[in-house]
Amino acid sequence: MESKNTDVHVESARIQKQIENHLGISGNSLLFEFRHIDNKERLDLITVNPRHHQSFLFHSEVGYDRVDVLRKMLAYVQNYRDEEGSYTVQWISRDIKELNTSYFRARNMYEALDKLYYGRDMNTITVFSVVLNPVS
Repeated sequence: MESKNTDVHVESARIQKQIENHLGISGNSLLFEFRHIDNKERLDLITVNPRHHQSFLFHSEVGYDRVDVLRKMLAYVQNYRDEEGSYTVQWISRDIKELNTSYFRARNMYEALDKLYYGRDMNTITVFSVVLNPVS
């Protein structure tokens, strides 16, 4: 039984590394948050912007276990550029009064805003614009 647990951890680490490599983000700039909800595993992949040190939701997936949800996340990161629009969001936070620009991949502008507001009180950020970027 012990070796099976080790295999799960090794497989999880291997897939996480593939996700990091595919995105070109690693270390403290990419966070894997796992939560057990309703007998399923939820993974929130969070990016941390190194310039203004704000975190945003990159994508969420739900699976049967940690390896399943990581495999789904890997499939997402390999294909999201083809399936989702690119949005530019301009915003300021209550703490940092300078205008920031962030980019999100999302199915629509509401999903882009959900990713911006992930894990924070909506009153802490003022959004000035959300623009769907032209497809090049």
